[in-house]
Amino acid sequence: MSGLETGLLGFAVLFVLLALRIPIGVAMLTVGIVGYVSIAGDKALLSYLKTETYWRFSTETLSVVPLFLLMGQFAAKAGLSQALFSAAYTWLGHYRGGIAMAAIGGCAGFGAISGSSLATAATMGQVALPELRRFNYSGALATGTLAAGGTLGILIPPSIVLIIYAVMVEANVATLFQAAFIPGILAALGYIAAIAIVVRINPEAGPAGEKATRAQKWRALLEIWPVLVIFLLVMGGIYAGFFTPSEGAGVGAVGTFLIAITRGGMRLSGFIDALLGTAKITAMIFLILLGAAIFNAFLGFSQLPISAADFFGNSGLSAFTILLGMIVLYIVLGFVMDSLSMIFLTVPIFWPIIAGLDFGLGPEETKLWFGIITLIVVEMGLITPPVGLNVFIINSMARDVPMIETFKGVIPFFASDIIRVVILVAFPVITLILPNLLN
Repeated sequence: MSGLETGLLGFAVLFVLLALRIPIGVAMLTVGIVGYVSIAGDKALLSYLKTETYWRFSTETLSVVPLFLLMGQFAAKAGLSQALFSAAYTWLGHYRGGIAMAAIGGCAGFGAISGSSLATAATMGQVALPELRRFNYSGALATGTLAAGGTLGILIPPSIVLIIYAVMVEANVATLFQAAFIPGILAALGYIAAIAIVVRINPEAGPAGEKATRAQKWRALLEIWPVLVIFLLVMGGIYAGFFTPSEGAGVGAVGTFLIAITRGGMRLSGFIDALLGTAKITAMIFLILLGAAIFNAFLGFSQLPISAADFFGNSGLSAFTILLGMIVLYIVLGFVMDSLSMIFLTVPIFWPIIAGLDFGLGPEETKLWFGIITLIVVEMGLITPPVGLNVFIINSMARDVPMIETFKGVIPFFASDIIRVVILVAFPVITLILPNLLN
């Protein structure tokens, strides 16, 4: 059996293991080890593992992951999610659909200090769902809004998925954060527009809430000053070059820790919970990262990525046609896989193909632009059936809402995502404007 055939067989076995619900990290590790040994031998594998495990986890870039996760844990303990939602509610709640719009605003704000979609969905769901129920929002709009709003956690910087992408393609994390900022704002605005359209078609789906006084509005804004300070300090420092991403994440973790103590009343038990939560998620990500490294090394020996790049480069198809095919494949994979799994599985194959195509951009610009498009498309998998993780999280909090209603509720937001992808593909300058201005 040739190396290429072995690589294709490895992919087939991997998908079978995933279909059997084997954890993605374990599945990639198993297939990678067996495939590597079958091509290069066991001694080569041991030699590779001897250096790869140390090199992979001693890189400074990866220290960003647990620090940003810890920052999100402390932010949840500090009660910042409640303050963010309350501020958005006082300004938007009196409009038809305004409470749902406020939930999107709260998700965007919490995503700016969390970096995790699942954490954003779970935290904001606890805060916003009772208010949406109190004003008799339809189950579909209420749960669909929160499930879709949670996806802002991996798009608006800092983003754990974006950090992993940066590690895999050797991109600059700070520059990727810059590239994601405007698309993240567009995502939030697109979701708010989707809500406005839904309540215009069906006014009973999103009744207006109570109108706040001007004093209440300004008081609510004052309540979110810790979020603004943390975001400006961390992301502003990274964008301006005062901090490396690791240093910025460390500053953010310390800042949210102090806020959690002084504002949220966090005690020793809460601190231990935050550490354990961070450790569990970090361990899961690092196991997947190790599995992906070995699986990708196996694919490298099989020559599958190079063969795929050569095939598409000589296919005669236009660069944008190939990109469209990848986007469609990402959407299909999103039906059965989570965002991290898709990133780890596809980027080693897709990136060499994209790097060899001409989109009228420089190599680094292409890396940034493709990364943001990839991030948006994999985020869509969090709200698509049957494995939309955000949908499951929100639906578990609203057990009286049938799962099918929640999936119906995310359709307008999914349509907004499609429109946003088309815009960003057609106009790369939207993604690249901040990196070009700041670097």
